[in-house]
Amino acid sequence: MRSMLVVDNLRDPAFKASGKLPSRGAAGHTPQYLLEEYGYQVTLLDRDEQTAKYIDGADAVILHVPLNEVKTWGTKLLKRKRVPILWWCSSTTASLSAAFCEDDAPVDGILTPSMSAQELHWALQFGSKQCMERQQWYSERKQLESRLEERKWIDMAKGILCKIKNISEAEAYEFLRKQAMNERKRMVDVATSIVKVYQILQDQK
Repeated sequence: MRSMLVVDNLRDPAFKASGKLPSRGAAGHTPQYLLEEYGYQVTLLDRDEQTAKYIDGADAVILHVPLNEVKTWGTKLLKRKRVPILWWCSSTTASLSAAFCEDDAPVDGILTPSMSAQELHWALQFGSKQCMERQQWYSERKQLESRLEERKWIDMAKGILCKIKNISEAEAYEFLRKQAMNERKRMVDVATSIVKVYQILQDQK
């Protein structure tokens, strides 16, 4: 993990205009300065439209923004690429974030200006692991939501079949299963078709 994408909306306007990294004293231990000092390759962003250009080459994203902006940036970034997202907790971001400490921020770790190179390295490693676990959780959640949605359509179709064919739930389920096999479709697709046709017929009454 060597290439860092730093989102920094809190830089001094003079340094923004120059495009140069300030000295440690002037910068107040800014993330881009310390990361470069510790040997990381840094790409600096302060505008959303730059994201698409640089996100693919990034191993991690460091957000030097108030906590209330973390979720917005995190959502935009994660739509493009799943990477570890870490919040740079400086004295400035901490003071600007006091009212938002209870917010649900999609971060995998926190970095601070006082960290040594070794501390920062391990924070990034743990952030990477946290990111992988978060991705797995999102994937499992999406699969579960998909199965619940499928179950909803199948249960609705079973209820309709029980009503119009005067059969049991087990018989309705078997009907759906056989119909899906005959049509070479998923059972949920057959169930969805039955429910939608039934709703159309009901609306026409």
